Amino acid sequence: MSEKIQPGASVLREIYRLATLIKQTDDRFIELIMAGQIASPYYSTRGQEIIPAAVSVNLRPSDIVVTTYRGIHDQLAKGIPLKPFMAEFMGRATGTCKGKGGPMHITHLDSGLPVTTGIVGAGLPIANGLAWAAQLRKTGQVVVCNFGDGATNIGAFHEALNLASVWKLPVVFVCQNNGYAEHTKYEHGTSSRTIADRGVAYGMPGVAVDGNDAVAMWDAARTAIERARAGEGPTLLDAKTFRFRGHLLGDDSHYIPKEEMAAAVAADPVPRLRAWLMEHGHASDAELAAIEAANAEAIDEAAKYGLASPYPDVSELYKDVYAMENAA
Repeated sequence: MSEKIQPGASVLREIYRLATLIKQTDDRFIELIMAGQIASPYYSTRGQEIIPAAVSVNLRPSDIVVTTYRGIHDQLAKGIPLKPFMAEFMGRATGTCKGKGGPMHITHLDSGLPVTTGIVGAGLPIANGLAWAAQLRKTGQVVVCNFGDGATNIGAFHEALNLASVWKLPVVFVCQNNGYAEHTKYEHGTSSRTIADRGVAYGMPGVAVDGNDAVAMWDAARTAIERARAGEGPTLLDAKTFRFRGHLLGDDSHYIPKEEMAAAVAADPVPRLRAWLMEHGHASDAELAAIEAANAEAIDEAAKYGLASPYPDVSELYKDVYAMENAA
């Protein structure tokens, strides 16, 4: 872990709580799918837990997060309650979108997560709109927009960064750079040396950071969020990380060299953070075990809640449809 500027022990333990909650929830979803208890497309976030955990502890409840279909880590870190969260993945009526959004469209306004998009790069201009609204209303809110390295080659990325910089919008663009755009290695699809360089091109700080280092990620996010809140404009964070379970469940990652995958898994950031917290006296083994046990209990309750919940009634097909609601 970085030894420069560090958060307090309570903040570090909260980062660990969120990171392990994400990891444990990810594990449970895969268990449920493999056991045939739920049927759902699934995009695992294993390996990328530290980024949203370290970002979210710097946010206020009123701040906003926009994410993508690989977003359970961003969603949980922003505070979406586990029961409706898991129920939505299961397509149940008690879910955050009444079971009609599913895993690629998780939404929970009360937690400050209004958008999960299934379209690569689509979240960036939406984040700009939310940031512009906050700027006009003088709410003091900051918007964090998460996306992968593949999205930086989409036109919406370049348009959004340019406009955010021109208008000095209170938005932080977080590229969770796991090195692969679906099956394409970074070097084979992106010409710029780093994603961070692209921020500089649009007149904003472009910051490369080890997204698996909790302290470094916390510090980079803190600086960017404070800058946005002060009216100084956007920042692009190029957070280096890795994904352990392929582009989606069932992808065997055959396109990733075995030695590259083995090295990444050996440096798994969650147990790495656990060991570091104990080594530096920020938490004891018993304290961290208690956090893990509490997470496991909450996840168990949420899974039971979701599985026991009903599916949406067929009448829901005619609700929440703009044209029909508007006509009514």
